[in-house]
Amino acid sequence: MLIQFFLKVKEAKVPVSIREFLTLLEALKAGVINPSIDEFYQLARLTLVKDEQYFDRFDQVFGTYFSGIEQIIALQPDIPLDWLEKKLQRVLSEEEKAALNKLGGPEALKQRLAELMKEQKEWHGGGSKWIGAGGSSPFGNSGYHPEGIRIGGESAGNRTAIKVWEAREFKDYDGNLALGTRNIKLALRRLRRFAREGSHLELDLDKTIHATAANAGMLDIRMRPERHNQVKVLLLMDVGGSMDDHIQRIAELFSAAKTEFKHLEHYYFHNCVYENLWQSNRRRRDQVTKTQDIINKYGPEYKLIFVGDATMSPYEILSPNGSVEYNNLEAGATWINRLIEHFPHFAWLNPEPESVWQYRQSIDIMQGLMKDRMYPVTLNGLESAMRQLSK
Repeated sequence: MLIQFFLKVKEAKVPVSIREFLTLLEALKAGVINPSIDEFYQLARLTLVKDEQYFDRFDQVFGTYFSGIEQIIALQPDIPLDWLEKKLQRVLSEEEKAALNKLGGPEALKQRLAELMKEQKEWHGGGSKWIGAGGSSPFGNSGYHPEGIRIGGESAGNRTAIKVWEAREFKDYDGNLALGTRNIKLALRRLRRFAREGSHLELDLDKTIHATAANAGMLDIRMRPERHNQVKVLLLMDVGGSMDDHIQRIAELFSAAKTEFKHLEHYYFHNCVYENLWQSNRRRRDQVTKTQDIINKYGPEYKLIFVGDATMSPYEILSPNGSVEYNNLEAGATWINRLIEHFPHFAWLNPEPESVWQYRQSIDIMQGLMKDRMYPVTLNGLESAMRQLSK
């Protein structure tokens, strides 16, 4: 199994040698890590990858090759992996989907999962009760339920899970991306407040012409301080999960914002803002910034811009412990309210087409929290958002 993984890494053009592969095997034999897919990932990357520029290639190979092998973080029941294979997936009709009963939130789901783990003795697929794959049970993967806990395996694309027990890696948005169009930059320029500052670096053409004329045609160059946009922007960006569908557009937006705003601070969140944010997705588990510290650090003169599709389970916004990745102490709505109370100039940019907003309950909730200051990531939407922020 590991030999094939080693060959896949080489196929991805990651410079790795037999010596490094043997080091990995020796470390495993010596038992330097626990039997955890997370710890194996760290060990494999440490021993096989010599240059961090190849981290992303390695992550892609690792994620593809070991897809479906995850450690359940919260309850850690001993679930045989072959139970979670993508088998017997069936297509449910709209009537079947509508007939599925919700269980009553994250706590009820976890309690029911614990009960099933005591009863279930074998793999199950295609049903509505047991932990399995391809059915309408709230527990497992590759099926459908309006409030599910995805355990291992792949998503069926419904994006209704309220907990996802797998360690996922997100990529930072590329702030140096070369834009294919200037439209985003032009829209962002509506949010400008210029002031003179610094050294005399800019040619004052009008005064140079007048001074030269007054000097009988002898060139008299006049300079003036260069102008800079004094607007301060705090950019909070959703990353990972359903936002993967919008990576290109949001990367362009981020790149344009870095060009247009001299005073730009950015942080990441996943799905909804909670008590912690981060600036590097690679270090998002051990280098976080408390959201309250951000509120304390940046003054109300900052323009607050959220960027995200607001597509998630409503529990992620409204409930403590509603996050899909960890047990948040306070509801996301609580932190959204704290942020917009501190930063009176705020807006939410949503890359999802505006035509689908009415069908997403979470978007409707977020629009209410944002006092209807949600705008699509289109030219008209960006211009409307910039006008709102300029008031």
